[in-house]
Amino acid sequence: MQSANMLLKKIVRSSVLSFAAQHGMKKDLFPLSRTLSLSLCLKQDNSCKPSEKLDLDAWKKVMKSGLQEEVSETVSEPQEHSGLAAARETLEMWRLAGRAVPENMSEEQLKTFMERPSKSAKKKYLKFLYLKELHKKNDKRKMEEKRERKLEAQEQTSKTEETKKSPFVCLWASTMDKAYNWRAAQSMIFGQPLVFDMSFENEMSVQEVANTVKQLVMGEGCNRRSLDPFHIHFCNFKDESLYHREFLKHYREAWSKLLITVTDQCYTEVFPKDKLIYLTADSPKVMKTFDHNKIYIVGSMVDRSIKRGVSLARAKRLGLETAALPLEKYLLWNTGAKNLTLDQMMHILLTLKDTADWKKALEFVPKRKYCGFVNKPVSELKKTLDLMNTLKLEKRQQEVQKKFAKNYSKKYILK
Repeated sequence: MQSANMLLKKIVRSSVLSFAAQHGMKKDLFPLSRTLSLSLCLKQDNSCKPSEKLDLDAWKKVMKSGLQEEVSETVSEPQEHSGLAAARETLEMWRLAGRAVPENMSEEQLKTFMERPSKSAKKKYLKFLYLKELHKKNDKRKMEEKRERKLEAQEQTSKTEETKKSPFVCLWASTMDKAYNWRAAQSMIFGQPLVFDMSFENEMSVQEVANTVKQLVMGEGCNRRSLDPFHIHFCNFKDESLYHREFLKHYREAWSKLLITVTDQCYTEVFPKDKLIYLTADSPKVMKTFDHNKIYIVGSMVDRSIKRGVSLARAKRLGLETAALPLEKYLLWNTGAKNLTLDQMMHILLTLKDTADWKKALEFVPKRKYCGFVNKPVSELKKTLDLMNTLKLEKRQQEVQKKFAKNYSKKYILK
């Protein structure tokens, strides 16, 4: 009998709950269910014992609690859906109005947006999601650009490899190398000597020596490719020195085949003193023209700390004539040292030798070091430069005063 009652409870509960959910009925439901259950019980068994009779009040409580749960679930679901739809519509309106609203939002994000306690908190959350979406888009765009660049680089490398493999290019390169070597060989017999002083190893660090050798390698390549190359001399060069090791790293087996003169003797022992001119930025004498009968000396030194007067002192000890490039005469020089790299010096001397034009030669000076070429008298240009420097100093002083005033006011407020 108990099993029949339980089965009856389940059947009645399911039918009643579905009916209530459809019609929204809550109140007049329990008398109907009670009469149905009693009539069924009486039909099945009229001889029920008093102990086996149903406790209608308890059953009513159970049925009522279950009904409330089911109905609340069915009612809350459409309410949530309607709230999310309304939130989406408002966000779409804000986006069309030009506010910082993300394009795509999940249901969880919408729920968190609706749960925000205030309007400012909702705006901050939307701004956070908007910026997050922007960052994702930018990252995606950068990745695509990087991929495209890689593909372009691969295509270019494939093209260059194909051109390198072609027999015509190989033949052209070999013939040009032969022509360059022939010019360098001729310069060793008939060319004008250019001396590099290799006695500054103790004045530099290991990294500075490595940079010096790199610049010398670039200068030697430029000289070899020129129409009328110099006959390069490396004087005061010692075997197993830092210079020698760095040159072997760059040239390897080709070091012994280079068409230059390498000697451990000083240039005063190789050439007559009256023909030697030591080029140094510290010299008081300015070079006016390029003399084809003179032998110019360049100090093989890269000095990051800019120790002034080292090469000038060496030239004076040896009793040699010195000269400096006329940088101030032809260029509006900015503030800074007038030291140039060795490969730049090689370019300048080669153009002077071929053209004797200072403007063409000084085009190899880095443009960050000067404003332009001189077209007016030097006195007027100096005045304009002084005015520019004073204006810069005044602006800096004003900025410093503003910063000081801000910091002082902050400290005063904190106190």
